[in-house]
Amino acid sequence: MSTFHKGLMSRDHEPSRRFLLKSGAAFAAGSAALTQLPRRAAAQDADAGLLRLQQQRRILIRGGIVLTLDRAVGDFAAADVLIEDGKIREVRPDVAAADAAVIDAAGAIVIPGFVDTHSHSYEGLLRSSLPNGTLYDPTYEQDFANLTRAYQPPDVHAGVLVTALGMIAMGTTAVVDTSQTSHTPEHSDALIAAFKEAGIRAVVAYSPGAGAQAQYPQDVLRLQRTYFSSPDQLLTLALGVSRDPKLFTFARENGLRAVMHLRLESDALVALGRAGLLREGDEYIHCAHLNEAAWRMIKDTGGRTSHSPPLEMAMGHGMPSIQDALDHGLKPSLSSDHTKTVAQDMFGMMRTAFELQRLAVLQKRMAGSQNLPALVTPREMLEFATIEGARCAAIDRTAGTLTPGKDADVVILRADTLDVFPRSNAFGTVASLMNPGHVETVLIAGKVRKWRGSLIGVDLARVRQLVQASREAVMRRANFRVDVLG
Repeated sequence: MSTFHKGLMSRDHEPSRRFLLKSGAAFAAGSAALTQLPRRAAAQDADAGLLRLQQQRRILIRGGIVLTLDRAVGDFAAADVLIEDGKIREVRPDVAAADAAVIDAAGAIVIPGFVDTHSHSYEGLLRSSLPNGTLYDPTYEQDFANLTRAYQPPDVHAGVLVTALGMIAMGTTAVVDTSQTSHTPEHSDALIAAFKEAGIRAVVAYSPGAGAQAQYPQDVLRLQRTYFSSPDQLLTLALGVSRDPKLFTFARENGLRAVMHLRLESDALVALGRAGLLREGDEYIHCAHLNEAAWRMIKDTGGRTSHSPPLEMAMGHGMPSIQDALDHGLKPSLSSDHTKTVAQDMFGMMRTAFELQRLAVLQKRMAGSQNLPALVTPREMLEFATIEGARCAAIDRTAGTLTPGKDADVVILRADTLDVFPRSNAFGTVASLMNPGHVETVLIAGKVRKWRGSLIGVDLARVRQLVQASREAVMRRANFRVDVLG
């Protein structure tokens, strides 16, 4: 008997156990009969609503708290977002669009999709395989190299696919990929095919592979001709580079942005800048332990920075350099790096960056320091995860804010759950309280990719089968033992 039913009964009239069993069974049967049809009807309504969204060229997101992240457009305690042919047409209260398919966003928060500016996406097969890894562990480095070399094209496809789909599920609509698995041209083709299949917006920063058949960097020209001939598409191209001047020269000659992992290499960066090889829009990842000259060079040449606070702290890259970027007039972006060790969760990254920056400043205040940096705000954190990410990825003309004319990369966050309700400050709710479980609906270029908590058009059983098979094959070839309890 439930506590609820006990509370309705007086102690003087407590029924027999046999009666309780009979009445409980009858109640359960009656409840099933009563709830089955409404639930079925709700599911049918959801399917019909999704079908309307997929068929209509106009979609109206109605009545949500709308955080456009575009200061010229503004943010709204209650407004509508009209999407037409995959692009944002209007953002304001009381949009009239009788012919549009409607998404009721009452009680929800509507934001631009997150932009992750640095992901080794192929490592989706390796999630939590090296949870204790650090940069100073030779065993980690050897295991990582062996696992990466063990990838064959189907494994690249499976790893990138599960990463991209996982990102969409968590509200990330765009990513800069830095996968080092271009062991052959077929490996590169498999990576691009996976991003296309997932439907995410991606910058493919073509990076080196391993082995005699690797054709880096020359094969990027074939990829450029084959897959990136149109500017109006979800996929764009860049070149992952080291500090070798020849690679920067190659990127410049072929009109490619450079994406560079940068740590402890201040002198090399300054030399590249003095040689005239750095360009506006180049991306620098981590930026730990840089000196003043290197930071000035990034700023003066129009570079952008990408920071991975959870990974950088866990693996020993150094103190995340978000404050250094801010001190030099740069707006940082956020990135996940990989899931061998940490999550690719933008909510977690925002929280970590927010708490770390404030801790550093407040500790200095307690120690009596003067002229301290400003404390970052939740709004700034959300900017780092959206529009600053889009600027770092060079996709800010089409993504990063809910601005009329941009592609409709939109995330609807459920804000009526008991872990965030009641809503007070919307920016604080998103950046400091929420997690991927609040991602209700995701649109990329106006196409519904997640609806009412579930990915759309994805055969999850097939994806799991592909991932499991590839993961086992890679582990076997690399002679890597998985220890679930280790």
